[in-house]
Amino acid sequence: MPDGEGAFVHRRVRVLLIVAIALLLTTAGVLAVRQSGVLDDGTGPAAETTGAAQPRVEENRLVDARTGRDFVPRGVNWSSFEYACAQGWGLSALDTTAGAADPHDAQAAAIASWGANTVRLPLNQDCWLGSRGAPVSDQYEERTYEAYRDEVARFVTALNRHGLVVILDLHSRKRAEAPEFGNLAMPDAESLVFWRSVATAYRHRPSVMFDAFNEPYSRYDATDELVFDLTWACWRDGGCEAPAEDDQTATDGTRTYPVQGMAAVVGEIRDSGAEQPILLGGLDYANDLSRWLEFAPDDDQLVAAFHSYDFKACSTLACWDSVLGPLADSVPVLTSELGAEDPLDGYVDRYLEWADDRGIGAVFWVWAAHASDPMSLLVEQGGTPTEYGVRTRAWLSGAPVPAVGATAGITPEITPETPSG
Repeated sequence: MPDGEGAFVHRRVRVLLIVAIALLLTTAGVLAVRQSGVLDDGTGPAAETTGAAQPRVEENRLVDARTGRDFVPRGVNWSSFEYACAQGWGLSALDTTAGAADPHDAQAAAIASWGANTVRLPLNQDCWLGSRGAPVSDQYEERTYEAYRDEVARFVTALNRHGLVVILDLHSRKRAEAPEFGNLAMPDAESLVFWRSVATAYRHRPSVMFDAFNEPYSRYDATDELVFDLTWACWRDGGCEAPAEDDQTATDGTRTYPVQGMAAVVGEIRDSGAEQPILLGGLDYANDLSRWLEFAPDDDQLVAAFHSYDFKACSTLACWDSVLGPLADSVPVLTSELGAEDPLDGYVDRYLEWADDRGIGAVFWVWAAHASDPMSLLVEQGGTPTEYGVRTRAWLSGAPVPAVGATAGITPEITPETPSG
């Protein structure tokens, strides 16, 4: 073979090898992205946030790491990722948002226009992991956990782009035997797998925080007899046995699973390389923070998460002064859910007045259009507010809150429903 022809062949082989290696690296990158749950369209771990704060805990405050100034979350819970995928009508309400070329961006823009700086996204453990037959498909669409993760990632990116911090919340599970959702009393072993995946996917997103577990709770049977008493020790360390049935299914307490405590969840997130703040809700559906400081895991980036509803025990000024106030002197406290059976009867206003005076932020339940739910902020998913929504928007934007009745007369449309919290 002549020398010139041999050199050409060698160059061609080198080029082919380079192309093959590049293809292998690209494929590996895509697989890694799919496994971690982050999109492969430029919105992965290295993606920059534009305008959204980068929260960090400093003593008893959240601060924006970019400026060092206090960051007080003020926002909404964006509901549907926790239940749509389990019920089988979509991955989230984004699937039903009519008239928007980019529903992720349209929803983010609508929320930002209200003056919010934070959005909490309740997620479904099984839809993220692809367990228990979730996400549920139907005759029109085959739904996958990869698509669910991508949908979350696209929305997180859109929210960050519009200046909104995102709280990713482990909220619910799919019911094992039916296309429905519910909430367990505490994390289980698969919850650690969930957090390993989520934390790995978002560990480089400084405008994302994590909410370890929506609402820890004790459990009663159909006769109102206590069958699972969640203690603070088990809340932190795990090891107790909780009913296997979710909160929408009757239980006698005989079928159980071993609880994973908050220390294990925090450890899983940190072992994944994520350093962002982690919210920890207390007992009694995150309404009891009485011994939170005593039992909190050892971590300097924890936030005490409080769910404030008028039908829960800690719904009085006396409780706020005796429990939340002293706690807020030591660690950041965030009202990660706020609502009431009748949100126009004064409870929400009283709580906000108290919390505002102490720099405690609030995230309203719920950015959704559910006709039968008085806590719905919307008439339709695009952002038209109910009367409660008008008042919420005013508070978020810093405008004067209108008197009750001043914006009455709006009739909400009916959309798929979910219970509060």
